[in-house]
Amino acid sequence: MPGPALEEIRAARERVREVATVTPMEESRFLTDLLAHPVHLKAENLQRTGSYKIRGAYNRISQLSPEEKARGVVAASAGNHAQGVALAARELGIHATIYMPIGAALPKLEATSGYGAEVVLHGTVFDETLLAALEFAERTGAVMIPPYDHPDVVAGQGTLAFEILDQVPDVENVVVPVGGGGLISGVASAFAQLAPELGREVRIIGVQAANAASYPPSLAAGEPVSITTAPTISDGIAVGRPGSLNFEIIRRTVDEIVTVTDDETAAALVVLLERTKLVVEPAGAVGVAAAITGKLAVTGPTVFLLSGGNIDPMVMERIVSRGLAASGRYLIVGIPLPDRPGQLATIADLIADANANVVEVLHTRHGNGLQITEVEIEIHMETRGPTHAEHVLDQLRAAGYRPRVGG
Repeated sequence: MPGPALEEIRAARERVREVATVTPMEESRFLTDLLAHPVHLKAENLQRTGSYKIRGAYNRISQLSPEEKARGVVAASAGNHAQGVALAARELGIHATIYMPIGAALPKLEATSGYGAEVVLHGTVFDETLLAALEFAERTGAVMIPPYDHPDVVAGQGTLAFEILDQVPDVENVVVPVGGGGLISGVASAFAQLAPELGREVRIIGVQAANAASYPPSLAAGEPVSITTAPTISDGIAVGRPGSLNFEIIRRTVDEIVTVTDDETAAALVVLLERTKLVVEPAGAVGVAAAITGKLAVTGPTVFLLSGGNIDPMVMERIVSRGLAASGRYLIVGIPLPDRPGQLATIADLIADANANVVEVLHTRHGNGLQITEVEIEIHMETRGPTHAEHVLDQLRAAGYRPRVGG
């Protein structure tokens, strides 16, 4: 086993107890019915700092020598790792300097600063931020705390395996979000080494955002490879290259890695809000996204690890709207109309007769392909799902209109 030994993960659990809470394990009837097997949600979104990151950060920082602690710690992060390092350092009485990219979300920046860290904004892309943090470490002697590629960090994240077993002793599958690989490598390493004690193997499934899925090509190549990531709402797991240590653990202990799109993740976030009343950031919802889109084949009790809940309310508003649209519950249509009185009223009557609810109406005379005698209206409406949305469109078409989905 290339990662931490089971004894190290057990020791990490004792250290992590000093700062991390034992987060709830929630049953999900909705997902249980969907998968036809018992489903539980490990709510690390309710952890201190809003994510599991405090576990690995505290385990790493608490083991520094007195001389290293005196020099302080430094990290580069746009979010959860920053907050984990900041709180861990504060609890241990150590000065922390956190480099964050210019334009980092204000709630995350304020939270990191609120935990007592010195925040330095540098770079417009994360690589520039990371380079500045490394240069600071070299210049000052501060200890760099990596987000995933270190045995102490992996051991700290692996403490979740013991909590999962305490709360769901008969667990057979654990579904874990994957970025650089720190969380899943810790959990998978622990379960692999616990198999003889348990008398069974627990299946570990990783889920990545499709726009930042570095593990499938790396596993195919047999070594970590760098990819060019595309923008994704799951920014917490948008990592272009697996950690070297993490890759070796995952290659040996993880059973499967699947990917999900942003639309699928947005729909999962809405499901979690409505069905479980849990606020989860997109990166933490990718496992549930894989479940509701039929990308997981599991039998027996299954735990989904909700890795974090740090989401900007303004971003959340946009993602919820996208999730509703992806699930067919928010329909946007553009409709060209003759430029004469009464047309909007007719359209409104048709939509009302179809039992949809109009949320917003936009009006323009300058749409592409419009004739001089035409206007276009864009209507945003709430529907009850894909079947109902198609019924609304059919009603409009039957009346002679040409609705264009998406505005």
